[in-house]
Amino acid sequence: MCWANKPPRRMSSATLFDSPIAAAPLAERLRPSTIDEVIGQSHLLGEGRPLRLAFQSGRLHSMILWGPPGVGKTTLARLMATAFDAEFMPLSAVLSGVKDIREAIAEAQRVLQQSGRHTILFVDEVHRFNKSQQDAFLPFVEQGLVTFIGATTENPSFEVNNALLSRAQVYVLKALSGEELGELFGRACQLAMPGLDFAEDARVRIIGYADGDARRLLNVLEQVQTAAETAGVSTVDCAFLDNTLAQNLRRFDKGGEAFYDQISALHKSVRGSNPDAAVYWLVRMLDGGADPRYLARRIVRMAWEDIGLADPRAIQLANDAAATYERLGSPEGELALAQAVIYLAVAAKSNAGYVAYNAARAFVAQDGSREVPLHLRNAPTKLMKQLDYGRDYRYAHDEAGGYAAGENYFPDNMPPVNFYQPSGRGLEGKIAEKLTRLHELDAEALRRK
Repeated sequence: MCWANKPPRRMSSATLFDSPIAAAPLAERLRPSTIDEVIGQSHLLGEGRPLRLAFQSGRLHSMILWGPPGVGKTTLARLMATAFDAEFMPLSAVLSGVKDIREAIAEAQRVLQQSGRHTILFVDEVHRFNKSQQDAFLPFVEQGLVTFIGATTENPSFEVNNALLSRAQVYVLKALSGEELGELFGRACQLAMPGLDFAEDARVRIIGYADGDARRLLNVLEQVQTAAETAGVSTVDCAFLDNTLAQNLRRFDKGGEAFYDQISALHKSVRGSNPDAAVYWLVRMLDGGADPRYLARRIVRMAWEDIGLADPRAIQLANDAAATYERLGSPEGELALAQAVIYLAVAAKSNAGYVAYNAARAFVAQDGSREVPLHLRNAPTKLMKQLDYGRDYRYAHDEAGGYAAGENYFPDNMPPVNFYQPSGRGLEGKIAEKLTRLHELDAEALRRK
């Protein structure tokens, strides 16, 4: 969610909930009524930034709001409907099917005919819709009957149909920073907890636990308030948090030093080929409340950084473990992550690919923009052929052994480089042997010239 910098405007009791607004959750009471009240997303909502311009343009357009939980996707969609006096029609891709989409379209047609108001069709968790479900409302987006706003925590490039993606502007939302969460913390205390004080260490711990998620922060604050009222406590400190809140907040501070220390220990245990230590730190983090999806991403990174081409199976296994967790969830999917770190720990190690990539980046950053040699250029037109594009290029498959010995693939006059140096461990031992032989063939070809 996005959150208010100042007290929200008074709302009627029959907005989102039928109960009076005072009884609504803190997150709802703090929901902004204008974009100027929003905390966070300044890269989109600051002066001259894309989403502010969209609000100011006077013209609705379809969009996809992509970002982690609790950063304001639903709020921004609601604010868009308010700004353009449009009917706001929400659908959850988790709970809805094609039938619900058709009913929503029928309702949009009814609203247009009766009041002349346009409808914003807001689809939360749009990545959960399959292709046929996304196709069901695409024609009505094209006709202009509804403006589509989708919210997703997943990369829309992989989860949203190309046809729909091409008709929607993608806006990337960011997790709230510690400073932004601190601002929200203060606003919540002022609005709903004026008689409750927080020790600085407790405040820092709660903000760290929220991990960029505003909704999570406010939910925790509501829990703390209830516990404090029950216990007759007026000042909340870390000891009170330890005694009253859930285990994962007691044992694991996602925004604190323990988080980074433990992920470092996990990574170094894998790199150091110690499977027992690796699985220990993985379980410690899972038990403490770490997001398994975050751990899955780090495991994939370990496979590429520390094993690489010494054992390419490790990369596939890490990806498969991440996919398995997505399919099974917790706790079943955590077994896949555990077996992945065990395999990575015992696999042959090489950071040669990682070193080569960094070396190439450093070289390109300080080097000039060198032209592609003519013989390496593509020549799809007659003019390009007349300009010698592709001339004298040697097609490797037609050469002895499938290798064009002595051919140059770098820009002309570029100094010799050797970014990739195989470690000699695992499969890279074979790679090293092959490259040595190819370099020998190059040297022989150059001597014959």
